[in-house]
Formats: sequence, structure tokens, C-alpha cells
Amino acid sequence: MSYSINLGSWNSVFAVPCSVVDNNLKLAGSVQLKVLLWVLRHAGELFEEQDIAEALGIDRADVGDAMVYWQETGLITSSGDSIAPAPAAEAETEKAVPPFQPSEQKPAVSKKEEKHRRVLSRPQKPDSEFVAKRMSESTEIACLMQSAQEILGRLISNGDAATLLMIHDDFGLPSDVIIMLLQYAVSIDKANMRYIEKVAMNWADGEINTHEKAEAKLSSLAASQKAWRSVEQAIGMPHRTPSAKEEAYAPVWVDDWNFSLPMIREAYDRTVDATGKYNAGYMNKILERWHQAGITTPKQAEDEKIKRASSRKKAGNEKQPTFDIEEYERTSIYDTKG
Repeated sequence: MSYSINLGSWNSVFAVPCSVVDNNLKLAGSVQLKVLLWVLRHAGELFEEQDIAEALGIDRADVGDAMVYWQETGLITSSGDSIAPAPAAEAETEKAVPPFQPSEQKPAVSKKEEKHRRVLSRPQKPDSEFVAKRMSESTEIACLMQSAQEILGRLISNGDAATLLMIHDDFGLPSDVIIMLLQYAVSIDKANMRYIEKVAMNWADGEINTHEKAEAKLSSLAASQKAWRSVEQAIGMPHRTPSAKEEAYAPVWVDDWNFSLPMIREAYDRTVDATGKYNAGYMNKILERWHQAGITTPKQAEDEKIKRASSRKKAGNEKQPTFDIEEYERTSIYDTKG
């Protein structure tokens, strides 16, 4: 007679390190735990962050933050495209070597030096214990985390909280500026922490560290976005995020040079006719020439086109001019992809 024990779901199990329960269960958020369980379940398989995001129904950026969290705890290490359990010594000494130095232990920096400091690279994020400590000691930090949850419309993970604290303590952005940044990110549907951190680093590098400077920056960004939407409408382009060059050109065309949508469309049509494709640099040279010549209407642009064609025909076999506007527009240093 043979026997067997039916354990049901327990017939197929995978191991979870005891340290997850002993050291991290209280500090880790639901997203971090979900990501870790999914990774442990699929050990030995090839997968990407997007696979985890789709399986769990969460944002890919949150997956990345969760993976960073487990690396910071010392549970896993990353090498190239693979992850592996951290060496035992590393996990055991995690608390002995804190990954973040509290601000009160940092060398004193004069106000003048602090004002001109630049964020040259991404500093290491504080760990969850230090974040909790700062929140318990500072009403400002606690309110910042609460405001962030309300603005983002979700509970922020430990990784999110660490990023926000890093932006405040290391990047030097005050809470009101961070809140303005969060509101902006939500307004353009980019409320993931990686984008927020990137923009915060750029703001810190540009010394956009006061309420007034942040307002001016956001006003400029809003104007650029509005101008780009006008350009999209003029040339019949589906809505998308503009390239850096397009984002710079659009407010110049629409706000500085005051070109109407028909004029922008005309410049677009001529660009496609001449190059066979949309090219922002070529299009900019056409509009720049019209601006310098005072051409503001489609009729004036057509008259100029006829005049130029007539001049070329009249020249016939005469010596060609040494400066050809169309050739300049075609071979301009601005005539690059975008």
C-alpha cells in the first residue's frame, strides 16, 4: 500500500528569507513586499521591471524603487542584468554601516557655499529608519509626506518617502517648492518618483529653490506646453511629449515671433516639400527668415516665394549667388532630427 499527503497549495512553495519578517516587515510597504514575493517566486527566470509592473498592476517606476529598496536593505545585490542574494556578511552588517549620514553629522557649510552648491550626481537615499526618525523629529517633514500622499492620490512607499527626504535634505529644495513640483508632475501625468527626482535635481542645479523661482519656472513650463499644443494643432500632429528642441522652439514661434497657426502650417508644409519629412530645425530657419523679413501672413509668404522663384529664373545662366537661402536652410546646423 502506498501513501501520500496532499498539502494542496503547499505542494509548491518558495523560500522567503527570515530577515524579511524579522527586520523589514514593519518598515517595508505593500509595493516593496509584492515586488519581493514576485521576484522570489520567479527565481531563475529572466524578467524585466515591466514584467513585474504588468503582473502586479503597478507603475514600472514603483517597481524600480522597490528593487532599490531591497538592495539598500542588503537583501539582494544587482550586477548588470541579474540580481542575487546579498552575501551573509553584508546582510548582517547592514545596520552597522548606515547608508545615509544624518544632516547633523555633515561638515558645516557656509551660507555662501550652500547657495552655490550644485547637485552633480545622485546622492544615496536615506534608509527607512532614518526617514521615520526625521518624520518623528520634524513636523515639516511629516507634513511634506502627508501632502505628497494627498497630491499623488496614493500611499507613498518607503522608497518614495526616501526620495522626497533626499530632495529636501540633499538637493536643498524646501517643502513648498517640492509640493509645487509634485503638483506639476501630477498635472502632466508624470507623477512617478523617478521623473520627480530628475526634475528636482535639475531645479536644484539651477538654484530654483524658492517659492518665487518655482512659480517663474512653472509659468515658463506652462507657456512652453501651451505653445507646443498650438504647434501640434497647426501641423496636425497627434499629441505627444515634445523633444527638447521642439520645447525650446515652440514658445519662440508662437509667443516671441507671434506667428499664427496658418503661418506655422505653411512653414511645416514647405519643410516637408523640401526635405520629405518634418524637421523642427529646418522649419525654425524658415520662420526665423520670415520674422526677420517682417513676413506675417500667408499672402506675404506666398508673394516672397514667387519673388524668389522669379529672381532665380531671371538669373538664368548667370553666376549663381554665393549664398543660397534654401541651401542654408537645408544644411543648417539646426537641421537635425527632431
